[in-house]
Amino acid sequence: MTRILVTGAAGFIGFHVCRRLLSRGDEVIGLDNLNSYYDVRLKQARLEQIAADKKFAFRKLDLSDRDGMNRLFAADRPQKVVHLAAQAGVRYSLTNPQAYVDSNLTGFMNILEGCRHNEVVHLLYASSSSVYGANTNMPFSVHQNVDHPVSLYAATKKANELMAHSYAHLYGLACTGLRFFTVYGPWGRPDMALFLFTRAILEGRPIDVFNNGKMRRDFTYIDDIVEGIVRTLDHTASPDPAWSGDRPDPATSRAPYRLYNIGNNQPVELMALISTLETALGKTAVKNMLPMQPGDVPATYADVDDLSRDVGFKPATPIEIGVKNFVAWYRQFYNCPGPVAT
Repeated sequence: MTRILVTGAAGFIGFHVCRRLLSRGDEVIGLDNLNSYYDVRLKQARLEQIAADKKFAFRKLDLSDRDGMNRLFAADRPQKVVHLAAQAGVRYSLTNPQAYVDSNLTGFMNILEGCRHNEVVHLLYASSSSVYGANTNMPFSVHQNVDHPVSLYAATKKANELMAHSYAHLYGLACTGLRFFTVYGPWGRPDMALFLFTRAILEGRPIDVFNNGKMRRDFTYIDDIVEGIVRTLDHTASPDPAWSGDRPDPATSRAPYRLYNIGNNQPVELMALISTLETALGKTAVKNMLPMQPGDVPATYADVDDLSRDVGFKPATPIEIGVKNFVAWYRQFYNCPGPVAT
């Protein structure tokens, strides 16, 4: 049994990761500040699903609370850390930039210091496909340069990767960053497109379709994300003996440091996602076609060869199955029964 700190435990991905780790017998310390970025009742409902497990302990704490974080690490002594807490959302970063500095930069610094001073053997942290920014060479590879973010959110995630590398280099802290690609599924975030579309369609309201529907996303089902996280957590980052400063590979290092993409490796047109959702709901969407939003990118597409090679896994859940499962959960959770796609 391993003692694992999971930050963002009441969040979408964090909740699913906690549930998976508990099911295999790990001891889990779940941290979350339960902020109001979206409906706190959904976060509390997630926690209720795992709170009864005797191997789970919840800590309500903000990442930016330096003294509180120091006390948590000293008292709970996690052996591994899965750091998923962050201020999420590209569009929100346009109007609330300070929230991203507090959580994603100051908060991440407190995580690194906690790991450094308390003998954590592996830090696995959430990065994002957003770091690819202005890149257009697809599929996106962790071996590409990512120095041109197009949102502050993306910039903070890139900064996390750089901060983690410095701690891996200076202190030998094994660090693995995972670049998630458009995660969706049951218990998802209400600010994500699938959730917003589902709610609007069921309520008979128009849905906002950005870039006039000419968007492609590598939608990745939550179960695949969790499988990738757990396998990578068990595969502690190690130095790459082939790494060279003459031709520096961004994804590896002489230090115990690794970066991986986790994506479905099958980009889906936004209009195809909407069509799949309409089928699952048994209702047609009224579409409000809009231009591209600031900070957005037209397409994402993950190269997952490194993940597949190193941990023996690549996401593969078809969008039809993932959307059907999300709709079934949504109808049950929000008590809005109706036809479910077969």
